[in-house]
Amino acid sequence: MSAFIARSRASAVAYINACAKGTVELDYETAWEDAIELGRLGQKLGVDVQYRTVEHICVESADALTRGLREEKRTFRQRYLYCRFDMVALPETILCELESLAIEHGDYILPGHLLGETTLVWR
Repeated sequence: MSAFIARSRASAVAYINACAKGTVELDYETAWEDAIELGRLGQKLGVDVQYRTVEHICVESADALTRGLREEKRTFRQRYLYCRFDMVALPETILCELESLAIEHGDYILPGHLLGETTLVWR
């Protein structure tokens, strides 16, 4: 069963109150303030409430990294982007642009061998 991603406190509360079971992931700017309270509410109603600050993303190609960083960021989580391709093969200008975009988003570009757990895969 996939999790419901709440982009606001109101949507999280509505989901928790409407469900008998399931999981809701808190993904909005002030979610850290609500995590404990909503977790207790969810526990009473049989809903698992999760709050994560980081996404571990496996990036399989330079094109996927470029697309992912050029798109609008739809999460408040910090993203660790583990590149499973040869980053040395990228032209320096492109690599600098991608690093700049990652910094702008508050994300990190990392070598793929550091990848442990994966939250998401960019193909």
